[in-house]
Amino acid sequence: MAGIRYSGIIVETEAYRGFNDTACHAHKGPTTRCEVMFREGGFVYVYLTYGVHNMLNLVTEKSTFPAAVLIRAVEPVDGVEKMAVNRNVKNVEQLTSGPGKLTKAFDIDRNLSGIVATRGEHVWVEIPKEMPNMKIGSSERIGIDYANEDARSWKWRYFIYGNRFVSKYCPKK
Repeated sequence: MAGIRYSGIIVETEAYRGFNDTACHAHKGPTTRCEVMFREGGFVYVYLTYGVHNMLNLVTEKSTFPAAVLIRAVEPVDGVEKMAVNRNVKNVEQLTSGPGKLTKAFDIDRNLSGIVATRGEHVWVEIPKEMPNMKIGSSERIGIDYANEDARSWKWRYFIYGNRFVSKYCPKK
């Protein structure tokens, strides 16, 4: 939304990579929906799931090799009041603690799919200067029952242990 700055610290992600990852939208090749995944790293890929939720992904590999990271949760920093209005939620911990929640809070839709995040137009990602005492955990990805057994077992979901904005599916330390 024009004039409003939203920001947050990414606290949970999932990776989707290549032709052998049957959970990856692009594992069978490019389609209208997933062609952005075949671009070089740095592009934004937003898709609609269940006909309701937009999902924010960042493309990560060289062009022609499909791979992206789903941003599952963020710790909100800037624009928190407007995020609460966007989500109609009062509890700040519920604002961005899941991929559909965060896109609604940040007012992200499929119009952002295909933009370059590395140029700082609408969406950008930067490495925080310091995140002391951070412990990263990993687990199997969530909601990919349709994928083959191998892909379901890969521990390609990453999260910050103990962060209160990680989704409810976070294993306890």
